[in-house]
Amino acid sequence: MFSLGDLYKEVIIDHTKSPRNFGKLDPCSHDAEGFNPLCGDQLHIYLQINADNIIEDIKFEGQGCSISTASASLMTQALKGKPLSEYERLFEAFHAMATAGMEEEPDQEALGKLAVLAGVKEFPSRIKCATLCWHTIKSAIEHDDQPAITE
Repeated sequence: MFSLGDLYKEVIIDHTKSPRNFGKLDPCSHDAEGFNPLCGDQLHIYLQINADNIIEDIKFEGQGCSISTASASLMTQALKGKPLSEYERLFEAFHAMATAGMEEEPDQEALGKLAVLAGVKEFPSRIKCATLCWHTIKSAIEHDDQPAITE
Protein backbone atom coordinates (compact mmCIF):
# COMPACT_ATOMS: atom_id res chain seq x y z
CA MET A 1 0.00 0.00 0.00
CA PHE A 2 1.33 3.44 -1.01
CA SER A 3 0.93 6.04 1.75
CA LEU A 4 0.90 9.84 1.76
CA GLY A 5 4.26 9.67 3.55
CA ASP A 6 5.68 7.65 0.65
CA LEU A 7 4.33 10.20 -1.84
CA TYR A 8 5.86 13.01 0.23
CA LYS A 9 9.26 11.32 0.16
CA GLU A 10 9.00 10.54 -3.56
CA VAL A 11 8.09 14.12 -4.53
CA ILE A 12 10.83 15.60 -2.31
CA ILE A 13 13.45 13.29 -3.86
CA ASP A 14 12.25 13.98 -7.42
CA HIS A 15 12.27 17.78 -7.03
CA THR A 16 15.61 17.71 -5.21
CA LYS A 17 17.35 15.63 -7.86
CA SER A 18 15.71 17.52 -10.76
CA PRO A 19 14.52 20.92 -9.54
CA ARG A 20 12.21 22.67 -11.97
CA ASN A 21 12.92 26.28 -12.98
CA PHE A 22 16.39 26.19 -11.44
CA GLY A 23 18.85 28.86 -12.59
CA LYS A 24 19.20 32.58 -12.98
CA LEU A 25 16.61 34.61 -14.89
CA ASP A 26 18.22 37.50 -16.73
CA PRO A 27 16.68 39.95 -17.26
CA CYS A 28 14.16 39.90 -14.46
CA SER A 29 11.79 42.53 -13.08
CA HIS A 30 11.90 41.34 -9.46
CA ASP A 31 14.37 39.36 -7.38
CA ALA A 32 15.26 38.72 -3.76
CA GLU A 33 17.50 36.63 -1.57
CA GLY A 34 16.38 34.39 1.26
CA PHE A 35 18.25 32.76 4.10
CA ASN A 36 17.36 30.22 6.77
CA PRO A 37 19.90 30.72 9.59
CA LEU A 38 18.84 27.51 11.35
CA CYS A 39 20.08 25.20 8.63
CA GLY A 40 21.96 27.45 6.23
CA ASP A 41 19.56 27.30 3.26
CA GLN A 42 20.24 30.13 0.80
CA LEU A 43 17.89 30.99 -2.03
CA HIS A 44 17.59 33.61 -4.76
CA ILE A 45 14.25 34.04 -6.53
CA TYR A 46 13.95 35.76 -9.92
CA LEU A 47 10.65 36.89 -11.43
CA GLN A 48 9.57 38.43 -14.70
CA ILE A 49 6.21 40.10 -14.05
CA ASN A 50 4.52 41.82 -16.98
CA ALA A 51 2.36 44.97 -17.08
CA ASP A 52 -0.76 42.83 -16.56
CA ASN A 53 0.70 41.46 -13.28
CA ILE A 54 1.27 38.00 -14.73
CA ILE A 55 4.30 36.03 -13.55
CA GLU A 56 5.66 35.32 -17.02
CA ASP A 57 8.70 33.50 -15.74
CA ILE A 58 10.15 32.48 -12.40
CA LYS A 59 13.40 30.80 -11.47
CA PHE A 60 15.45 30.15 -8.38
CA GLU A 61 18.98 29.24 -7.51
CA GLY A 62 20.87 28.59 -4.33
CA GLN A 63 21.87 25.86 -1.95
CA GLY A 64 19.65 24.23 0.56
CA CYS A 65 18.32 21.07 2.03
CA SER A 66 16.06 18.76 0.06
CA ILE A 67 12.87 20.25 1.53
CA SER A 68 13.91 23.81 0.71
CA THR A 69 14.85 22.88 -2.86
CA ALA A 70 11.74 20.79 -3.47
CA SER A 71 9.47 23.49 -2.05
CA ALA A 72 11.01 26.16 -4.30
CA SER A 73 10.73 23.86 -7.31
CA LEU A 74 7.06 23.11 -6.64
CA MET A 75 6.31 26.78 -5.93
CA THR A 76 7.83 27.94 -9.23
CA GLN A 77 5.81 25.34 -11.12
CA ALA A 78 2.61 26.45 -9.41
CA LEU A 79 3.17 30.17 -10.09
CA LYS A 80 4.68 30.30 -13.58
CA GLY A 81 2.23 31.96 -15.95
CA LYS A 82 -0.16 32.91 -13.15
CA PRO A 83 -1.39 36.36 -12.03
CA LEU A 84 -0.05 37.89 -8.84
CA SER A 85 -3.46 37.29 -7.26
CA GLU A 86 -2.75 33.55 -7.56
CA TYR A 87 0.55 34.03 -5.73
CA GLU A 88 -1.32 35.80 -2.91
CA ARG A 89 -3.92 33.01 -2.70
CA LEU A 90 -1.30 30.25 -2.71
CA PHE A 91 0.90 32.09 -0.21
CA GLU A 92 -2.00 32.21 2.25
CA ALA A 93 -3.03 28.60 1.61
CA PHE A 94 0.54 27.32 1.97
CA HIS A 95 1.13 29.30 5.15
CA ALA A 96 -2.14 27.98 6.62
CA MET A 97 -1.14 24.41 5.76
CA ALA A 98 2.37 24.75 7.19
CA THR A 99 1.15 26.22 10.49
CA ALA A 100 -1.92 24.00 10.94
CA GLY A 101 -2.05 21.24 13.49
CA MET A 102 -0.97 17.72 12.59
CA GLU A 103 -4.56 16.50 12.57
CA GLU A 104 -5.66 19.06 9.96
CA GLU A 105 -5.71 17.83 6.39
CA PRO A 106 -4.28 20.16 3.73
CA ASP A 107 -6.73 21.89 1.39
CA GLN A 108 -5.77 19.90 -1.70
CA GLU A 109 -8.16 21.85 -3.91
CA ALA A 110 -6.53 25.17 -2.95
CA LEU A 111 -2.95 23.88 -2.98
CA GLY A 112 -2.83 21.40 -5.84
CA LYS A 113 0.53 19.60 -5.95
CA LEU A 114 1.83 21.81 -3.13
CA ALA A 115 -0.38 19.83 -0.71
CA VAL A 116 2.18 17.02 -0.70
CA LEU A 117 4.43 19.29 1.39
CA ALA A 118 1.98 18.97 4.29
CA GLY A 119 4.17 16.03 5.33
CA VAL A 120 6.78 18.52 6.52
CA LYS A 121 4.64 19.11 9.62
CA GLU A 122 5.95 15.79 10.91
CA PHE A 123 9.31 17.57 11.25
CA PRO A 124 8.54 20.96 12.88
CA SER A 125 12.12 22.20 12.60
CA ARG A 126 11.87 21.79 8.80
CA ILE A 127 8.77 23.96 8.31
CA LYS A 128 11.03 26.99 7.85
CA CYS A 129 12.86 25.11 5.11
CA ALA A 130 9.59 24.64 3.24
CA THR A 131 8.44 28.24 3.70
CA LEU A 132 11.72 29.98 2.81
CA CYS A 133 10.86 30.27 -0.88
CA TRP A 134 7.47 31.80 -0.04
CA HIS A 135 9.02 34.47 2.16
CA THR A 136 11.63 35.14 -0.50
CA ILE A 137 9.13 35.59 -3.32
CA LYS A 138 7.15 37.96 -1.09
CA SER A 139 10.32 40.05 -0.64
CA ALA A 140 10.92 40.02 -4.40
CA ILE A 141 7.40 41.18 -5.22
CA GLU A 142 7.59 43.92 -2.60
CA HIS A 143 11.07 44.97 -3.82
CA ASP A 144 12.45 44.51 -0.31
CA ASP A 145 16.21 45.11 -0.31
CA GLN A 146 16.79 43.01 2.81
CA PRO A 147 17.13 39.22 2.49
CA ALA A 148 14.10 37.24 3.60
CA ILE A 149 14.96 35.40 6.80
CA THR A 150 12.91 32.60 8.33
CA GLU A 151 13.11 33.55 12.00
